[in-house]
Amino acid sequence: MSVRHKLGALVHDWPRFLRHIGGDWTLIRNRNETVVSDGRGARCDWVFGSDLHIAKVYPLAARMLMRRAFRDWPMVLRDEPERVPDAPEVSFLIGHRGTSRLANLQSTLRSIAGQSGVGTECIVVEQSAMPEIRDALPSWVRYLHTPVAPGADYCRAATFNAAARIARGSILIPHDNDMLAPARYAAEVADRVRQGAAFVDAKRFIFYLDETEKRIETVVQNVKGGSIAATKEAYAAIGGFDEDFVGWGGEDLEFWERARVHGNVYEFGWLPFIHTWHAPQEGKLQGSDAPAQQRYEAMRNVPPAERTARLREGKRP
Repeated sequence: MSVRHKLGALVHDWPRFLRHIGGDWTLIRNRNETVVSDGRGARCDWVFGSDLHIAKVYPLAARMLMRRAFRDWPMVLRDEPERVPDAPEVSFLIGHRGTSRLANLQSTLRSIAGQSGVGTECIVVEQSAMPEIRDALPSWVRYLHTPVAPGADYCRAATFNAAARIARGSILIPHDNDMLAPARYAAEVADRVRQGAAFVDAKRFIFYLDETEKRIETVVQNVKGGSIAATKEAYAAIGGFDEDFVGWGGEDLEFWERARVHGNVYEFGWLPFIHTWHAPQEGKLQGSDAPAQQRYEAMRNVPPAERTARLREGKRP
C-alpha cells in the first residue's frame, strides 16, 4: 500500500473509525459512502458491495472492528445443537457440491449448531451426479441429494428452492456453505419477522479470512449474497430463486430486487459474519463475463414484478 494511501486513510478515515469503534460500529463506512441508521443497524445507500478501505490500508483496523463486532454478537461453534426441535421456527438452507469445500461446510454447520434463542433446523442439499458428502455430515443435519448430469454447472438457486420445499420452519435462511454466523443470528431474524418483516438482510460486515485463516484479507459490506432470510410465504410469493442463474453470481441481487417490490423488507444490517477461505470459483475469475453475471445485467431491464409473475407461472423471466 502506497504512502499516499496510508496518509489519506490516516487523515480522512481513522478519526471517524475511532469515533464509531467505541460507539455504534455499524456506522463505520468508506468516506464516499452514506449509511442510514434505524437505531439497530445501518442501511447502505449504494447498490453493490464494497471493501472497507481503512481495513485494507491498515490491517489493525480490520482486527479492531472484528473484535468489537463479535464482542457484541459472539459466535458459538458446536458439534451439535443443544436440542433439535420437532417444529423449528427457522430453517437454514445450504447448497453444496464436491469435497473441496467440505471443511468450509463443516465449519459453517458448527456455527449453525451454535444458534440460540430460537428453534432451528439445517438442510444441506448436495447437487451432484452422485452423493459424496452424506456420511461426512452430522446426524442432526437434514440431507437431500438432487442428482444432475456429470459435468453440469452448479446451480445454487436450485439447491435453495429444493431445500425450501421440504423446510419445516416458517422462516427460511438461504445460507452459503462458507459463512460463519453469530450465535443470535437466527433469533435476531425471527425477532424482525415477528415485527412484520417478510425479508431480512441482517449482515453489516463480512470478514473474509485469507488462506491461513489467521489474517483478515478484507472486510466487505452491503453484500446481498451469503445469507438472507425470508418467511416461507414471502419466498413462495416472489417465486423463490431464479434457477436460470447457473454458475457464479447474480442470483442474490436479482432475488433481492424482487423482494423489495414485494415489500416489508428489512435491510438495516447489524450483525458480523466470517467468510472462510477457499479457492475462488471459476466463474468468479471471469468477473462480469461470467454467464450468470451477464444474465443478471439482462434481468435488470425486466421489471421485478414481471420477473416474479413469470417465475410463479413456471416460465423463464
